[in-house]
Amino acid sequence: MGSLAFTLDLIATFAFAVVGARIAINRNMDYAGIILIALVASLTGGTLRNIFLGIAPSWLNKYQYFLAVIVAVFFAIAAPTRKPIGALILSIDTFGLAVAVVSGTQFAIEKDAPLYSAALLGITTAVAGGLLRDVLCQVEPILLHRETIGTSSALGALTYIALEALSVSNSISAVISGAVVIAVRALSIRLDLHLPRAK
Repeated sequence: MGSLAFTLDLIATFAFAVVGARIAINRNMDYAGIILIALVASLTGGTLRNIFLGIAPSWLNKYQYFLAVIVAVFFAIAAPTRKPIGALILSIDTFGLAVAVVSGTQFAIEKDAPLYSAALLGITTAVAGGLLRDVLCQVEPILLHRETIGTSSALGALTYIALEALSVSNSISAVISGAVVIAVRALSIRLDLHLPRAK
């Protein structure tokens, strides 16, 4: 894994672990449950991405992922708020979503995946952990009904592969694509925008 993709992966791992731990705390889980949900929320997406690419999950030989999760759990426990999900936690989750989309898409491209596959793997990296987290915490999955998490991830991944096709540098592509994810999700939350629903 390239240094940029690895760094982005660690940032996303920390962000998703914080949110997972906070949700577990709000569900009155014990410390073992909090750590488990933090691990699931932060590592599932990247694990699935690597499995689909036919390579071992990154955390099998890089202990830094577990350090990121442990630090995130301490951060979540020490956070003063006991509200369901405060503005700070929501901001961390949005930032983690953007970073995961970029790292997942970039990593897939580095492994010579076709661009359409790279986009799908970028989306998977971003949303799979949160989906399983919500299922285990017995809350309605956010991905399936609000905040356009899937839409913002898809637009970010498509932006990245479009810039890749135009031979834009990785760092610039990462910044622009991440900004797209953050902007779309932030606007959807602020303006209460949703995809159309079946009648």
